[in-house]
Amino acid sequence: MRASAVSDHWIPTADGLNLCCRVWTPAGQGPWPVLLMRQPYGRAIASTVTYAHPQWYASHGFAVVVQDVRGRGDSEGAFRGFCQETVDGSSTLAWLRAQSWCNGRVGTYGFSYQGLTQLLLADEEQLPDALAPAMAGLDERHHWASEGGCHWWALGLGWGLQLAAQACQRRGDEQGWWEIRRSLESGDFLRHGPALLERLDPDGMAAAWLQLDPAQPAGWTRHEPPEALWRKPMLLIGGWHDPHLLGVLELWQRARDAGGEPWLRLGAWSHLQWKGGLDQLQLAFFRRHLIEANEAEQASPTPLPQNAAITTALQDMADDQWQQLDPTACSDQRWMLSSAGLAAVDATEGQLIPTAASAISSAGGSLTIVHDPWRPLPGRGGHLGLDAGAVLRTDLDQRTDVACFNSAVLDQPMRLLGRPVLELEAGADQPGFDLCAALSVVHPDGQVRQCSTGVARWLGDSCRTMARRRVGLQPLLLTLQPGERLRLSLGLAAWPQIAVNPGDGTQPQGPAGPQHRVISVELELGAASLSIQPMVGAN
Repeated sequence: MRASAVSDHWIPTADGLNLCCRVWTPAGQGPWPVLLMRQPYGRAIASTVTYAHPQWYASHGFAVVVQDVRGRGDSEGAFRGFCQETVDGSSTLAWLRAQSWCNGRVGTYGFSYQGLTQLLLADEEQLPDALAPAMAGLDERHHWASEGGCHWWALGLGWGLQLAAQACQRRGDEQGWWEIRRSLESGDFLRHGPALLERLDPDGMAAAWLQLDPAQPAGWTRHEPPEALWRKPMLLIGGWHDPHLLGVLELWQRARDAGGEPWLRLGAWSHLQWKGGLDQLQLAFFRRHLIEANEAEQASPTPLPQNAAITTALQDMADDQWQQLDPTACSDQRWMLSSAGLAAVDATEGQLIPTAASAISSAGGSLTIVHDPWRPLPGRGGHLGLDAGAVLRTDLDQRTDVACFNSAVLDQPMRLLGRPVLELEAGADQPGFDLCAALSVVHPDGQVRQCSTGVARWLGDSCRTMARRRVGLQPLLLTLQPGERLRLSLGLAAWPQIAVNPGDGTQPQGPAGPQHRVISVELELGAASLSIQPMVGAN
């Protein structure tokens, strides 16, 4: 069924500009409840990379409004990123509720930028009645641009250049658009992206983030929604392989702490691949909170992730099965690390030893890993890769700049639920080094499937001192089966997910160059551990 009408409208802002939006209305006589999406990519796209088209929602009784935010698409003004959205969001909600085709009930939805626009509001008198933010967070440093003291290099540049190309298109700069496009297609953006941003979008968020220290909070913005928003009905959507997952988990916890009852779905998804999506669930959520509960629909057989009777569900990345699990729960395992010094030469030599094991006395040892900037260790898959998701890394673990630590072959299933955290003593021979960790399943045929990754960076003379180091990995739900083993892989680079550390104490700014140094890192394993900690409240 198709919506009966599609039309464009102009929404006035508090400072006298006009924002363009496209409206899809249902067949029949209004007024209707409204679903609003505010985004910077052109209203015609309407985030159909992850959601059903607005016409589908309109065919189920909602007027759907997709707005070009200030300075994007056909909206007036200059685009300034997240900082512009609070006042414009409140103005948009007030305008919608004044329209004859709106019955006064408004819900908001969208992912990524469109997820955060739902939370950035200036007026507590103009809040959505229900909202469904997906894959977004409040902290620009931790949830949008960096982790472990490392800028998201490939992701950050790729996204920033996408916005810059659309800015070029808007102002008629075809040459600039083609420069960006060719750079992205060839991979040259990984080296020349910062210069392109500085020249073609110097006021953009991506360019600004690259000028800030990701290891320090100074200069970074952390957004705060109106307090009353936390108690509104909220559907939160995240992915194990999405870089904004910690942001989604923080939103869920904040809403619960404020007395809200948020719904949550965490799938084995990347930022753009949702494996069928959650449109049926989102429709049921908005029907319940903007119209009325549909008892017949609730009683009908519905797959668990789409079932509106279940508020929280997590997907196991091993078999894609959904389970009703509390994200505050934690499987609470811990392993000690052991190697006789060959874990970076023989991928089977290093061991992960459960702390409860009688052989715990065999844990410990030391080894040295060498980073050669001529052939830096590639980053692959995970939540920071352009190829995001679970991937095979069998070949990477055969490199001699990767130390591998393996559990014994399992004789019964083992569930991991929480956030993996690696802690160990490490020191380098240069004033700068990175630790890049991956957690994988080793299958009986020897193939290694990576499930979670994490990075951390240290700069300065303190790097030369043996000290306690910590690497937080991406949260996960993963069930290993008998015959499989758990593996921790540890390297000194993850290019191009993060820039290659030059080893001279300066902030990395791209790929390896002639000034990059060979870096040797010594690991002391006597007190090293890999643990599964609660995923909620982590940063």
